[in-house]
Amino acid sequence: MADEKSYGWAGKILRVDLTTGSITTEPTDPYKGYIGGMGLANKIIYDEVPVGTDPFAPESEIVFAVGPLTASGVPLAGRTTVSFLATYTTDNLVVDAHTGGMLGAKLKFAGYDGLVLQGSSDTPVYLNINDDQVAIKDAGFVWGLGTRETAEVLNRLEGASACVASIGKAGESLLPYACLINSRNHSAGAGLGAIMGSKKLKAIVVEGSGSVNVANPQAVAELSDYMLREIVGSNNNHVVPSTQQEWAEYFDPGSRWTSQKGLTWGLAEGGAIETGEPKPGDINTVGYRCMKSFKDEGPEAEKYTIKMNGCHSCPIHCHSDMRVPANRENAGYEITGNTCVPNFPFTAYMIKMLGDKTTIEAGTEAALLMDQAIGTTVDDLGLWCNYGQLYRDIAHCIVTDTFKEVLPEDEYQQFDWDALANGEPKVMVQILRHIAANDNEMSFLGYGPIVWTQRWNDAEWFDTTESCLINYRGWPVHHAHESQAQVGCLPNMLFNRDPMIHSHENLHNCGLPVELKREIAAELWGGEDALDADKNYTPMNDHKANYAWWSVVTDVLHDSLTVCNWVWPMTMSPTSARDYRGDLDLEAKFYTAVTGEDVTTDELYKRAAKIMTLQRAATVRGMRDEAGTIGCTDCRNVHDVMTSWPYDKDPDIPAFTEGTDKMDRADFQTGLTMLYEKFGWDPVLGCPTAECLDYYDMPDVKADLAKRGLLPDIGDKAQVEAAQAEGAQPETATSPMPAADRDLARNPAGKAAGKANAA
Repeated sequence: MADEKSYGWAGKILRVDLTTGSITTEPTDPYKGYIGGMGLANKIIYDEVPVGTDPFAPESEIVFAVGPLTASGVPLAGRTTVSFLATYTTDNLVVDAHTGGMLGAKLKFAGYDGLVLQGSSDTPVYLNINDDQVAIKDAGFVWGLGTRETAEVLNRLEGASACVASIGKAGESLLPYACLINSRNHSAGAGLGAIMGSKKLKAIVVEGSGSVNVANPQAVAELSDYMLREIVGSNNNHVVPSTQQEWAEYFDPGSRWTSQKGLTWGLAEGGAIETGEPKPGDINTVGYRCMKSFKDEGPEAEKYTIKMNGCHSCPIHCHSDMRVPANRENAGYEITGNTCVPNFPFTAYMIKMLGDKTTIEAGTEAALLMDQAIGTTVDDLGLWCNYGQLYRDIAHCIVTDTFKEVLPEDEYQQFDWDALANGEPKVMVQILRHIAANDNEMSFLGYGPIVWTQRWNDAEWFDTTESCLINYRGWPVHHAHESQAQVGCLPNMLFNRDPMIHSHENLHNCGLPVELKREIAAELWGGEDALDADKNYTPMNDHKANYAWWSVVTDVLHDSLTVCNWVWPMTMSPTSARDYRGDLDLEAKFYTAVTGEDVTTDELYKRAAKIMTLQRAATVRGMRDEAGTIGCTDCRNVHDVMTSWPYDKDPDIPAFTEGTDKMDRADFQTGLTMLYEKFGWDPVLGCPTAECLDYYDMPDVKADLAKRGLLPDIGDKAQVEAAQAEGAQPETATSPMPAADRDLARNPAGKAAGKANAA
């Protein structure tokens, strides 16, 4: 009997053991209940990585995964989710990194839904995947190179059309803030690069000559045309232009729909190209809507812009390709550009904090040159910033003279601090390269604030507005209380890093009048009070809980399908004839057309909630309680703890006063309870229950947590002990040392004098 054709999924997962050299494949089918992407990757980590494993141990795994929509012809379906153990947060719990570029599509075209990396090599290697030809090859000749040069060398060797995803010097040195870069500027952060470095895996090179089987190609084509003509907006799905235009009923200066008459790609090949006013309905001009370099850097960026670039299958193109001649001297490369944080770090995160410690002003040529030098450098080093946290930390340490106090004198004197104050990009480049080397005191900034604030006796930094640190476990705000108050803050607590959720942020900043957005909110989440005007926030209510739950599940769904949550979901539209309403059934419509499985939006949301519950279960069994014991159900008081400054800012103004985004402690606890209940978790503890695991059809996870005594509704102690007696006891942690101590031991400068040591 002929094999049944798989639609959407490639049908295989590639497994590579870097210790033994074993290369095998296995079927995707057992994981389809978790969709793909984040769901597939998290399930493998849950099933295979022992609790308490050190992220740098050979037993630690990295799972790259794509979803059924990846490379299927669905617009904006070019993402990849990568799951692994965090290197920089408390308890080293499972996190997800996400990357665009070409990696996911190439992996799918090569015939794989996932790539599982386990073990570690004794010598530097790279993984070469060309359809079913997979080999572990020597990488000694590229070890020590930056990501740019690594890509150039390996593309020359393996083929110019292959996707090269590599680590740089930060990953090689095992710096916890190290990332993976593919397609020159597309990053996957959260410490992924450091774990690859620990496995001596320099790069993954992928080429695929296959295609994705689609159940109903005509439906996919028609849905794509419909989406592009009527539904999709610009970057972050902003649906009004940033300037008043003849065709538009509304405009908003904050919109990322920045195209306008007279604005050009100044260095486009063959001469400048005007973005013009691409109106809704014209498929061929969608790619002109977003002029990201202009949005990030202001008018100075226009003359340097070559074009907007993007990920596989993306019509929006939010990646700025720029040619900045001065950057060759400043940072080594003339061509610069990125999609997000590395494109504007000095302008967005450092100028205001530095105050009179810098002469640079935002929007100037000097600011642009500094930003591009930093962006090029961090990408080439494979250095991650924890969503801007690294830049805030550097600025803080300059302004407070912390560097002067904690760095050894010879290390402090390596840098020309006056030149930095006068806007010399080379000094910031030098600082970043120094941090990435991971052999000095300053490198502890690249271990995250949990480590460096303890080492340098600066724990109060967590509780200052300037730090933006939102959780004591080590991550900053990412569309939190400044973006719909509780609706933004609640998701910032649930994950094990900043959540990267744009579902609520896209509506929040789409550019439509607040009255219209509130009408949409009422239709979707039960009442207009689900959505507040900017800095005119109201207390928690059930409709806000619906909105927050939806934000989480749509983000998880997108990371599992895998599509871009920077533009999806299609909550609103730029089309006035639709009364600006989007189409939230598009994910289900595309899923059905691609896979042949007739599925509803509600069913996809339930599967996404199941995936979120799986990650929550992994958090519960890996989290330490106050005594240091692994396995803790009290998510509310141990994990979901917001830092103090969102409650304490604007001390003379009460929360829920117009003009502030200040939060209220009791109200936030109310919000946690309501959100826990939406997921079916224990409303007091915030952890999964036996009942909710039955609802999500997760019997294996239920059995695992029961054996560990981590289900609050399982019954009395005797029942827990009986359940434990039926199966294996919890694994012993492979690294019982606290995370901060473990991190200090890894850095060759671990015994250097610091403020904390001196104290």
